Amino acid sequence: MKLWGGRFTKPTNRLVEEYTASISFDQKLYEEDIRGSLAHVRMLGECGILTAEEVETISGGLRKIRERIRAGEVEFSVAHEDIHMNIEKLLIDEVGPVGGKLHTGRSRNDQVALDMHLYVRARTLDLIKGLNILREALVAKAEEHVDTILPGYTHLQRAQPVRLAHHLLAYVDMFGRDTERLFDSYKRVNTLPLGAGAISGTTFPIRRELVAEELGFERMYDNSMDAVSDRDYLVEFLGASSLIMVHLSRLSEELILWSSQEFGYIELDDAFCTGSSMMPQKKNPDVPELIRGKTGRVTGHWVALITTLKALPLTYNKDMQEDKEGIFDTVDTLQGALALTAPMVAGMRVNKERMRQSAEQGFANATDLADYLVTRGLPFREAHEVVGRLVLSCLEQGRLLRDLTLEEFREASPLIGDDVHAKLEVEQVADARKAGSGTARNRVVEMIAKKREELDETLHRLDNVLY
Repeated sequence: MKLWGGRFTKPTNRLVEEYTASISFDQKLYEEDIRGSLAHVRMLGECGILTAEEVETISGGLRKIRERIRAGEVEFSVAHEDIHMNIEKLLIDEVGPVGGKLHTGRSRNDQVALDMHLYVRARTLDLIKGLNILREALVAKAEEHVDTILPGYTHLQRAQPVRLAHHLLAYVDMFGRDTERLFDSYKRVNTLPLGAGAISGTTFPIRRELVAEELGFERMYDNSMDAVSDRDYLVEFLGASSLIMVHLSRLSEELILWSSQEFGYIELDDAFCTGSSMMPQKKNPDVPELIRGKTGRVTGHWVALITTLKALPLTYNKDMQEDKEGIFDTVDTLQGALALTAPMVAGMRVNKERMRQSAEQGFANATDLADYLVTRGLPFREAHEVVGRLVLSCLEQGRLLRDLTLEEFREASPLIGDDVHAKLEVEQVADARKAGSGTARNRVVEMIAKKREELDETLHRLDNVLY
């Protein structure tokens, strides 16, 4: 007999039970569901809606059920649809009819909303911690390679020499923005929906603030209809998660390219690579490839949820059951990716010589030659033309700019002095970018110190989160 079956004259079709049941995946919420129920029943007692004895009996039963689930002793039933009804049925079996009083003053609509707020709130903090660990690994690797020069790329063509530390710090900033997005969304996640009932609240004299205080919620929904239908915080979470995965994918793509024989910039630790079943020489960067590949499933979950919500009238609709699997899979995917990327970055070996060789080849210092002419009084557009002709000549002869003699330089422009070769050295080129957020050594060292401070500040903010 269903716990809600009083109005019905026929049993639910078995196929309908299987199709509509969510227990196969929302059982993951049992900790949150029981935690919320314990707070709810305690509030019912303090409001005089339940007796102290009833509160003690129900609370004791819920704790026993939690231990049984933790121990793997509970088999959930599709017939009871979801985690809420399964736990309530287990409670009634455990303590008798008084267990049916647990649901006083609430609905599954505000109950599931509470569970998801609790779940996403905790996972948000977990992801912030994971991001901070990854950012720490990137900063540490940057500190090792302040003086390692490689070509920076635009359009995947060599552009200008940069410091490897500068390149890595760009990802530190990307993941820093991800961290800020999660902190910002936390404000909306940390809102109590319980007390909204099915749609319009409850007739019982409950005190929502007691539940909010016990569960660590900073605010409560103002509108009961909004409380049970709001999934904006889940869309935000999936959106932020999608961006994190995109940033992880971009980093992974560079690790894949850099570890190829064509680039030869880095070698990933054997622990993060696999071999070929046929080709004994192969060392495949499977971990970053999978991270890159799994980005699609996370962004897909975001698209799926926002599409599900686009035409839903107020308030709760069964469609909203589709919010959970995508959230759960996103959390598992993202936590795994962060946990793997941090040690992968920490353990990668850098081929400094190959990076420098690539930076010296090509014409990554061409812009600096143009800037040099500008400092000698030539308008930039004319300087651009002069250097362009020199590059073309070098390409035809198979030479580099640094191979040109001073006489050849002066044939292109008499403004070029005997200091030109020094100006074109890769360290000089990098250190010439002293302004703003450039790749000059002193700027990079300053950035590393700043990022260290930001990492410490993130840990401090986590310690002070109301939760």
